[in-house]
Amino acid sequence: MTEPERLSSTGVARTSGALDHMSGIVVFTRVAETLSFAQAGRQLGLSASAIGKAVARLETRLGVRLFHRSTRSMRLTPEGELFLARCQRILGEIEEAQAELAISRARPTGRLRVSIPLVGTLLMPVLAAFMHAYPEVQLDIDFSDRMVDVIEDGFDVVLRTGEGVDSQLTMRTLGYYTHLIVGAPAYLEARGEPAKPEELAAHACLQHRFSRSGRLRRWTFVRDGVSFEVDLPSTAIASAVEPLIALAEAGLGFANVPDYTVRRQLADGSLVAVLRDFTADRIAFRALWPSGRMTPPKVRVFVDFLHQHLFPDAA
Repeated sequence: MTEPERLSSTGVARTSGALDHMSGIVVFTRVAETLSFAQAGRQLGLSASAIGKAVARLETRLGVRLFHRSTRSMRLTPEGELFLARCQRILGEIEEAQAELAISRARPTGRLRVSIPLVGTLLMPVLAAFMHAYPEVQLDIDFSDRMVDVIEDGFDVVLRTGEGVDSQLTMRTLGYYTHLIVGAPAYLEARGEPAKPEELAAHACLQHRFSRSGRLRRWTFVRDGVSFEVDLPSTAIASAVEPLIALAEAGLGFANVPDYTVRRQLADGSLVAVLRDFTADRIAFRALWPSGRMTPPKVRVFVDFLHQHLFPDAA
């Protein structure tokens, strides 16, 4: 026999041996669960004699007795009980792997219930693009800043900012954003551009009020690595970001908003960012969903799509 033929023969023998081991595990597990050669044979489509021979071969291969057998009863030996626990774990892993593969190949379909913060209404262009890309997924969106219970409230995915760890949830960081102070070119022409944060006290400032606490969001700045705040006037107050952006575009003052909410306005010049050297916060934008070994396709593609399109620099 030539060397390639010998290696090929060895490979076939190893494969055959592995299959024998696997079939032996399946037969043993079924017998151990039913404590009957006949019952295990009916479930596997084999004769009781074939089942008995398979168990005998396995015992010979392992060098231990797995069952105490008599004409009236059958029970596991201590070695058999230990081996059964391992075999059940192995077969369970295989079944889960097959289920995961089936899910990964499934088409994303069905209703996707999502909780998004109020500022998330500015994500609508990305959400609309997702709907075009996956028309068989029906978005059911709850815009709210309340802290929802993902599992109890029945959400498939929750989008949130900042930190947060829950052992019952899987978390993925979609990207990071920072706050920018923006104003319209007309406002800057009329009132001038501030050179340092303290000068904002003499400007019109459009403030955001948190709907849950009723407090105004503080404008935080950084100078020489040290964070500080400035007491600012409240020319207008809103509990959502969209009105603040609209008022800023209308030339009515400065707004302090997440950078991803004004990308279009900065690109087309309807808004200009000021004091960039003093704004350096970095806030995580995360997706959370119920933990499990198998993530539904609709959840997987939704999270992937947001990661790629909402924060393209992070993809």
